Amino acid sequence: MEQQHGILVLNKPKGLSSAQCIARIKRLGQKKIGHAGTLDPMATGVLLVLLGHATKLSGYLLEGGVKTYGGTLRLGVTTDTWDAEGSIVSETALGEDDLAEGSALEQAARNEVAAWLEVTEQPVPPYSAAKHQGQPLYKLARAGKEVPAKVKRIHVSYADVQWVNMPDVRFRVTCSSGSYIRSLAHSLGIRLGCGAMLTELTREYSHPFGLDVAHTLDEVLAEPEKLPEWLMPISAALPGWKNLSIGPVQEANLRNGIAVPHTPEFGTFHPGERALITAQDGSPLALAEARMDRDRPVWAVLRGLFTH
Repeated sequence: MEQQHGILVLNKPKGLSSAQCIARIKRLGQKKIGHAGTLDPMATGVLLVLLGHATKLSGYLLEGGVKTYGGTLRLGVTTDTWDAEGSIVSETALGEDDLAEGSALEQAARNEVAAWLEVTEQPVPPYSAAKHQGQPLYKLARAGKEVPAKVKRIHVSYADVQWVNMPDVRFRVTCSSGSYIRSLAHSLGIRLGCGAMLTELTREYSHPFGLDVAHTLDEVLAEPEKLPEWLMPISAALPGWKNLSIGPVQEANLRNGIAVPHTPEFGTFHPGERALITAQDGSPLALAEARMDRDRPVWAVLRGLFTH
């Protein structure tokens, strides 16, 4: 199959890494491929696969984009990876009173999940792709080396408990891109004094796409001829961006690195506003930002999307 251009919203299966999913789709002839927002092998759900020109969107897709997850954590167990994939570090025996419906521990767990709304920073898991001096933390951890403590700023806009079947707590959370859900679970266990680990996780939404438009990996591999019709256009991935169509002369200038002058037909000029610039046939040309250039309003190129 020839190289495609666009975004495939994949419902990642459990047990495969994001990179393994990308590798399998790459075999369909998609040499220019990447993804936005890594999911751990244990996790399922929305993984944005970027094909062709869309690979240049990665950094912009993640800017300010929120993600929604449904997950389950288990109280009383702590692992080295902070989820069920790791080795058990400690276990706390929970008594009958703790496991009873409506127990004090259950209420405390509900309160702690609700308190995620107040979280502004979290510890980065030692088994993660975050880097220290160019080395992923998980490589340091697996080699038995000391893993430096790192903290990440996050924002949680929604957090709620869906059900409790002690010692398991099912939750739903909406948070900023890059948040570690297993870190939220691990920290909750520390605050409760009994430990906790993440046992299940599904990414339900990764701005601006949800599971409702996702396709399974099995579907994609079984019917690769449908890949073109399953792709989302680049414009759909940037719903908050202005869409500017330009003519042949401006397109030629743009390809030579010349900013596009702002004209009244583009609407009101707002410095800092971003836009997807397209050719008259609708093909994407560049990501641009409204700027003043020597007292002249222009659309300066952030990233070119054309290949020739």
